[in-house]
Amino acid sequence: MATTTLPPSAAPPLLETVLEFPDNFLLIDLCGEYDRNLADIESRLSVQILRRGNQLSILGDVDARALAAELLGSLYQRLEAGRSIEPADIERELRMGPGEPAADDSRQMEMFQGGPIEIKTRKKLVEPRTDAQKAYVRALYDNELAFGIGPAGTGKTYLAVAVGVNMYIQGLVDKIILSRPAVEAGERLGFLPGDMKDKVDPYMQPLYDALNDFLPGKQTAKLIEEKQIEIAPLAFMRGRTLSRAFVLLDEAQNATTMQMKMFLTRLGEGSRMVITGDRSQVDLPRGVSSGLADAERLLGNVPKISFNYFTSRDVVRHPLVAAIIDAYEADGS
Repeated sequence: MATTTLPPSAAPPLLETVLEFPDNFLLIDLCGEYDRNLADIESRLSVQILRRGNQLSILGDVDARALAAELLGSLYQRLEAGRSIEPADIERELRMGPGEPAADDSRQMEMFQGGPIEIKTRKKLVEPRTDAQKAYVRALYDNELAFGIGPAGTGKTYLAVAVGVNMYIQGLVDKIILSRPAVEAGERLGFLPGDMKDKVDPYMQPLYDALNDFLPGKQTAKLIEEKQIEIAPLAFMRGRTLSRAFVLLDEAQNATTMQMKMFLTRLGEGSRMVITGDRSQVDLPRGVSSGLADAERLLGNVPKISFNYFTSRDVVRHPLVAAIIDAYEADGS
């Protein structure tokens, strides 16, 4: 790496940092199709990146050049480790700093002691994109009961389902149970046609979407048919003892206090339970208290129960989602 000054012009001179990459094929992947990865980095860091043979020249102020060089070096290491680069990887590296090469399956649990966190599923490798997400995933592996609380788009449900699939693949649990309260979000939809599954599936669709991201469609259908994956409304949990299962209650802010108590006491031997919710999206009737709020108040100091919180800074959907959340919070809505 070298630093030089470009020829003077009417505008103030830009400094240049030159990076050299030994493998031209990996450099092509680093740049992305039609140099889209470079364009993304240029936009995010306010730098200019020029490709010259097996070198990349970064133009801009000193801090931006240093950050861009570190980012490109980290992404190149991902490629050397045999992994691909997606737009989400660029965002993750910018939020969390450079990671380390991936660990193989035999070291899956070792890396949760402080190294990079990666969740391997049948279809993709999932990585937390923020520090809060990283702490949350670690808590899911370290605790038998964990809460993830924060606004929409912060990955609470998505990461929990990924961890559940990973634990199932590793044989740490025998089944995955995903549940939600069947509460309408401010609209009266009326009676839905079909059998019981047809009636509740619209409420459960976000859980199906997450599963389909991590498991092939045919395998998901087979596991559901064999009852190794269950997706059911919260009311269906009453009277059960859930042993050696990964159990997720999503949208927990819409569970009543009695429903929350009922669900939490389903925890059986060898199981992991995750509760996710957003305190700003309660759809319960006026005057009915949220079981999530009561659980926070009553269980906050109980050992071996973790509470992880997210803010708009952890939103990993479209950047406008974070701005929308901030605007509503500022208005007190």
